[in-house]
Amino acid sequence: MKYFKNVETLEELRKQYKELLKKYHPDNPNGSTKATQEVNAEYDNLFKVLKDRHEHKTEQTSDADKKSYDNMKYDFSEDEKLREVLQSIITLQNINIEIVGCWIWVDGNTYEHKDTLKALGFKWAREKKKWYFHTESFRKRSHKKLSMDDIRNYYGSTEVQTEKVKRIKEA
Repeated sequence: MKYFKNVETLEELRKQYKELLKKYHPDNPNGSTKATQEVNAEYDNLFKVLKDRHEHKTEQTSDADKKSYDNMKYDFSEDEKLREVLQSIITLQNINIEIVGCWIWVDGNTYEHKDTLKALGFKWAREKKKWYFHTESFRKRSHKKLSMDDIRNYYGSTEVQTEKVKRIKEA
């Protein structure tokens, strides 16, 4: 393993992937397409290994249990969908992208991109004044209204550097 270190769970893998994407994405000063491809290939291999390990442990679960969030969060297609959406929006101008848990939040000057965001499955959070995306594996169970700071503190947060930030740093 060249990029990932001491990964035992899919949560650790995802956390390290987010950090590596921030570091090696081609839009970043130290990033490159080759490094991003290597990170993605290593991620895919580790994901399969960890997923197989998890599936081996949960072979005895019922069909009802397999549809729960805890089991769906190990579904490669759910993870791949988040990555595809992130890659689709990372080049949009004048926006801020934040990954909080398994959600993608977007704010900034989003009006010019609203049709793109809607087409990708983003929804507008009126009270937070941000767009959000999550896959079907997440189901909200409580009716609590949490602030963005509360959500960040609970799930952890990572900001993704977009082209706008890269251009400012280069100037």
